[in-house]
Amino acid sequence: MPELPEVETSKRGIYPYCLNQKIKTIEVRNSRLRWPVNEDISEKMSGQTIIEIVRRGKYLLLITESNSLMIHLGMSGSLRICEATRPVEKHDHVDIELQNGKIIRYNDPRRFGCVMLNPDKLNHKLLIKLGVEPLESEFSAEYLYKACKSSNQPIKSLIMNSQIVVGVGNIYAQESLFRSKIKPTRKANGLSRKMVADLVNSIKQILSQAIEAGGSSLKDFTSAEGKPGYFQQTLDVYGRSGQPCKQCGKELKKIIIAQRATVFCSSCQK
Repeated sequence: MPELPEVETSKRGIYPYCLNQKIKTIEVRNSRLRWPVNEDISEKMSGQTIIEIVRRGKYLLLITESNSLMIHLGMSGSLRICEATRPVEKHDHVDIELQNGKIIRYNDPRRFGCVMLNPDKLNHKLLIKLGVEPLESEFSAEYLYKACKSSNQPIKSLIMNSQIVVGVGNIYAQESLFRSKIKPTRKANGLSRKMVADLVNSIKQILSQAIEAGGSSLKDFTSAEGKPGYFQQTLDVYGRSGQPCKQCGKELKKIIIAQRATVFCSSCQK
């Protein structure tokens, strides 16, 4: 499932091709995504110039003077930059054709993402309740410590709560907790200020490194240029249940937290 680094990688991939470009037309081959694609999407967006490209959490917004397109990659979605002559594949549901001849092609085998008109831009109902961005200054040790003090849920669940901080999905939550030596089942309100500060630093480091590596291509994800991400090659715990810890050599354990598989080291993480 594409998480924040994968979405940021997609944003950076399409950015140089579509910023300040006029949308020529939008072709919808299959409108049955998580939310149906607007019937008048091409009529409303054709002739509009993309003046800004924003990522908010796992959503991408292609903003024009009077409207915007909001894209979510869902469980298996991806964006590609391609020429109009590129053959259409089975799950290529939406083409955003630009005046420069490039196409932003939305592919989604499971159809759990979305491409929708969004006149409210950043004030859309799906965006206004989102928490702070983890790579921005608002996500600080003091901010997370205050959130932790009022919660007795496992710390892994808290940092995956998008109303507190966006984009820390299952992969990156496990990796950040391992790097900060915090057991994922520890109660959030039991963490010290230092532990929280270490965790904030780890989250920022892990996400930044994942973005630079182009994301984690664990299943379907590749970048807008069609290149796979390579961060999965550096994973310490995610998907490594039963294997030796890279730090101490002890066998990694797998548990379930909030219906999500979670791998950790019982020796290194306390």
